[in-house]
Amino acid sequence: QVQLVESGGGLVQPGDSLRLSCVVSGRPFSSRAMGWFRQAPGTEREFVAVISWNGDSTRYADSAKGRFTISRDRSKNTVYLQMINLKPEDTAVYYCARAAGPGSNYITVTDFPTWGQGTQVTVSS
Repeated sequence: QVQLVESGGGLVQPGDSLRLSCVVSGRPFSSRAMGWFRQAPGTEREFVAVISWNGDSTRYADSAKGRFTISRDRSKNTVYLQMINLKPEDTAVYYCARAAGPGSNYITVTDFPTWGQGTQVTVSS
């Protein structure tokens, strides 16, 4: 059974940076695309970024472009989300997810059958 465990969230000020990590266990890490989503209170879970199985292709939500970077390290079975210039509207629970297939075309919640428990990111002065 696949398990995803996120870490790295916290309370930061506007303009700060954070790096989220997601360790994957239980299945071959490199065969599927991996994504990050987020969910703020009272809103639906939304796509943030996805990376293909081999790391060669990425895709970002408009809100993440230029500020967030998704990457993966096969040797550590880990996917990362580097976030810079954080804004209060980035406040949410961030979820790591494993896609149903290998490509970076997976961007909807239903494309990802396996999820982590989430990590809280709060951006506030």
